[in-house]
Amino acid sequence: MTNKAGAVTRESASRFSRLLNAMFPRMPDFHGLLNEQCALVVSGMDVFVAFIETGDAAKAMEVRRLEHEGDKLKVRNIDVLNQSFSTPFDREDIFRAITTIDEGLNYAKTTVREMEILGVEPDKHMLEMARLLSQGAKALQAGFMKVKTDPAGAERDAAAVRKTERQVEKIYRSAIAELFDPEHYAQDLKMQRSEAEDDLAPLLEPMEQQECNAVGRGLSFVLRALKRREIYRHISNASDHMAHAGDILHDIVVKTA
Repeated sequence: MTNKAGAVTRESASRFSRLLNAMFPRMPDFHGLLNEQCALVVSGMDVFVAFIETGDAAKAMEVRRLEHEGDKLKVRNIDVLNQSFSTPFDREDIFRAITTIDEGLNYAKTTVREMEILGVEPDKHMLEMARLLSQGAKALQAGFMKVKTDPAGAERDAAAVRKTERQVEKIYRSAIAELFDPEHYAQDLKMQRSEAEDDLAPLLEPMEQQECNAVGRGLSFVLRALKRREIYRHISNASDHMAHAGDILHDIVVKTA
């Protein structure tokens, strides 16, 4: 049975503890919060790759769902940062990391959406770039997990993220060169007439039929090429933002090592 003196002592200790917590709140686990964001981006990029591989509408919906989850995590983490008394590393760097980690996933979602709107089917170039985005996301996650315990390893991961951006840019340039290559156009002419070509026919009615068909095929090719180029650019932009997150990881390592 607890005596009155013991109860008073525990109550005093509890009050003192609450007073200390009010004056010096516990530091939030920003390492864990950032890792949670990275893990969601990894999941999102894996699903994005699956969508590019299959064109499955269910995968597209999952990419959009995960992007919405990413937005929620970003808002939550910013709120935690705003209310925190102290941080394990530079407050501005934490804010930059919170807002940037999510950007690659945002671009994955808008890529999916534009492919649906423009009626663009996935191709080998998109798949190569998407796989590199997934690889970059995994390197980013690994780096943020190591910031606290293995700064040198985190720096290597940051470099790996930036490397994937350069590789994506190389594939992007190759894809654009192929897309507008005359041989690619000649090959495209052998394909069956597209709906886009039929849609253009009323605009060309004053022309002779043969001339109308030739111009229609040319315009149809240009429209398809420009649509596909737009998708390539979106994926390339996603890698740019991933590289930016890698730069922030590098900054954190330099300041805390």
